[in-house]
Amino acid sequence: DRLLVTGFDRTEATRRLITQSGVPVVHMMENSRVEGIHSVGFSQTEAAITMTRHLLDRGYRRIAFAAAQLDPRTLQRQQGWRQALEAAGLYDPALEWMNPAPSSMALGGRLFQQIMGQSPAVDAVFFCNDDLAQGALLAANRLQLPVPARVAIAGFNDLTGSDLMLPTLTTVHTPLATIGDEAAGMLLKLMRGEPVEQPCVQLDYRLVVRMST
Repeated sequence: DRLLVTGFDRTEATRRLITQSGVPVVHMMENSRVEGIHSVGFSQTEAAITMTRHLLDRGYRRIAFAAAQLDPRTLQRQQGWRQALEAAGLYDPALEWMNPAPSSMALGGRLFQQIMGQSPAVDAVFFCNDDLAQGALLAANRLQLPVPARVAIAGFNDLTGSDLMLPTLTTVHTPLATIGDEAAGMLLKLMRGEPVEQPCVQLDYRLVVRMST
């Protein structure tokens, strides 16, 4: 009867199936201003730029980006990180740590250990998701590397437990629940044949500065 889908990363065959289905569709997490497309999301790229600028403003210069899963939203965050570093004249491809494995705390810990063995040394790591960053904080504890005195750690999505880590995790709070509410409301209007005044809803994210940076 209806479809809620995440993002726009579909094969051409899947896009045709969705289009030809004739059922109402709302896309979540990303935005499109193409006529006839209904979407609710926020700018992953801008959110990553905001976090990277925060780290730059704190005086960090060798800022690594560590990511898992590598879905389109993760790659948009990578793009924002890169844009901010390029604008500051500090981009170095050696600072990119991209792993296609599923995101997890265990992977975050392994990535952190690898990154901390890099030369020249990094002074901050921006993880594409909080579970990776949480794993990194636990690894820093085991390795007796003080955060943020030796290295800053930042995450993304403000997942459960990030405010309870030692130190508490700096992250980007993303409006996941609001996206679900807005998308469901938009879909109900489409099902009832009611007009949707704003087919592209751009929501706000929020930088949450805690003790890890």
